[in-house]
Amino acid sequence: MTGPPRRPAVEVVEYTDPLCPWAWGSEPVFRRLRAGLGDRVRWRRAYCVLFDHDDDPPPDPAAETAWYARYVEDVSAHTGAPRARRLSRVAVSSWPSSLVAKAAERQGDEVAGRVLRRLRESVFVLGEPADTPALAESAVRGVPGLDRERLAADAASAAVLEAVRADRAEARRPVREVLPTGSEVPSGGSPHPGAAKETADGGYRYALPTLLVRAPSGCRAVPGWRPYEEYASAFEELSPGLLTETARPAPGAALARYRSLTDPERTLLTDGPWPPAGAVRVGTGNGPVWLHPDEAAVHPAGDGGSPAAP
Repeated sequence: MTGPPRRPAVEVVEYTDPLCPWAWGSEPVFRRLRAGLGDRVRWRRAYCVLFDHDDDPPPDPAAETAWYARYVEDVSAHTGAPRARRLSRVAVSSWPSSLVAKAAERQGDEVAGRVLRRLRESVFVLGEPADTPALAESAVRGVPGLDRERLAADAASAAVLEAVRADRAEARRPVREVLPTGSEVPSGGSPHPGAAKETADGGYRYALPTLLVRAPSGCRAVPGWRPYEEYASAFEELSPGLLTETARPAPGAALARYRSLTDPERTLLTDGPWPPAGAVRVGTGNGPVWLHPDEAAVHPAGDGGSPAAP
């Protein structure tokens, strides 16, 4: 008699926010990690709510937007991630995008990943952060396999609200090793080493992104923006052989799988001449985003792109 599938022994918790520039810059490495880990781990995202309801509104929104655009530009200089040519405003709230991202998890991991990607692209490709329910739901229009009516209903439900509240609270209980008190988190040369951030109430929350790896042999946090090798080392220490090096797919196959690739991603995740036939190039402030033609047909940025030369 066959029983239920066994739950993976290793859990990976990704503390993140759909509108965080450092999390956006970590997408290439996280995509590679997930490809190398497969279904041998349980990968869970916890939404920190970077832009909260109780944040004070800026006295000068235009100046705040200009400052934040420069900040994102500085982050992009380190990560190589695209940034929007023009940022319309600083996000008012992370709640709408976090609720939509959490609701999408009810439709499976594949759909949830594509929804989160679109929410990130709303601010870092389009420059229009998905910070209202209408904008968040519009940003994910055309995601393959997504039931939009169900998504809207789930995102407005008490159960999903409670789930994001739980994520937010969990993100404000960081493990001791990332706290800035006592001994500083080793930087490893990172411009964003990821020590926990102090909150207005005198507590701390995880810096974004942070991966927390829990295995029977122990627990390791890898905070901030880190190279692939540091994550690989954490997995090897806790569970030798768990993370495997998979063959990098050809560009066309990778674009069909991910539907959207930045230049750092296509360098890290693909093997072969670029761009593949039919890829649609979408310009940003510092480098392209490449869309599969099927994605370009439904993506909010698709109209602004151009097909790759045959």
